[in-house]
Amino acid sequence: MLRNKDGKLYVNDKEVLKGWESFSGWYWFATELNEDGRHFGYVQGFESEWGYFDENELLSLSPKVWPINDIDLAHSGRR
Repeated sequence: MLRNKDGKLYVNDKEVLKGWESFSGWYWFATELNEDGRHFGYVQGFESEWGYFDENELLSLSPKVWPINDIDLAHSGRR
């Protein structure tokens, strides 16, 4: 499901635009960014699924959740 192509991360054929990870091993990959911070994308948690998540909520969980650096994004997630 996750793959690298030309130095970018894709879920199926959708490019990941932003990502977050956590100490618990969860990952959030935004494939659609909304100005209000409510993004659509792929979440690897207990189960892997597509859905909406709130960037502000993720950032409020800092330092347990943090943004993935652009340089590391292509290599992130559970494969």
